[in-house]
Amino acid sequence: MSLLTIILCLLLPPLAVFLKHGLGTEFLISLLLTLIGWLPGVIYAFYVNS
Repeated sequence: MSLLTIILCLLLPPLAVFLKHGLGTEFLISLLLTLIGWLPGVIYAFYVNS
């Protein structure tokens, strides 16, 4: 995982998932988890991008 991906996972989790996987179920799950709470979105982004 690159430094840019790590920074995006921390700041904008859905964007990090979108850049790696595009529009799909991973992105929608990341967006939903980030809207529920920032921390679940960050955890999911790291999980999906690792």
